[in-house]
Amino acid sequence: MENSIYIRLRHRLQVRPNERIKVGDVSQVIAPEELLQQIKRLVIYQIKKEDNNIVIIDVMLVIKKILEVFPEIDVQAIGPTQTIVEIIYRKKRVSKLLFILVWFLLFVGAALTIMNFHEDVSMQIVQQKIYTMITGEEVRKPLLFQIPYSFGLGLGMILFFNHVFKKRINEEPSPLEVEMFNYQQDLDRYVSLKENKESMKRIDDD
Repeated sequence: MENSIYIRLRHRLQVRPNERIKVGDVSQVIAPEELLQQIKRLVIYQIKKEDNNIVIIDVMLVIKKILEVFPEIDVQAIGPTQTIVEIIYRKKRVSKLLFILVWFLLFVGAALTIMNFHEDVSMQIVQQKIYTMITGEEVRKPLLFQIPYSFGLGLGMILFFNHVFKKRINEEPSPLEVEMFNYQQDLDRYVSLKENKESMKRIDDD
């Protein structure tokens, strides 16, 4: 009786340069126990220098490699049809001076943005009027409002980004994390479409 196996490609994989990619690296495999480890150890691709940072492994390439060794097996693919393989090279250390410079520019830029926004909406005039309505006194600097407002602004930013340094406040993703996730999804789709021709070419060449 013909054996059937099921493979489900992973969405993304990180590897080192010159690493050999195996079936078990890029996919989850359900197969008879006597074949499972042999299938997982099958090499389907060798990372090369010309691959740059991204390689797309198509499910057709995985099936082709399995059938070359086990032609009698019925391979069933479910789930994603491609795996994005990201090649991780040794990262260069960032100098402390550059880090401080970038941090300073971001800090000043964020501060100017907040101040310009408050100037556009006349925040100080609004606070002065509210203070006058409540107390009956006219003051140039209503610190009774400005000081709590400043603390509230900082607290609001912490709640918005859902982080205090590296610690999360709760399990809900922040709007920034959702936008980053959507950006990564769009980027992965673009890379998959762009590299699909190269992937199919590798299958034909093999």
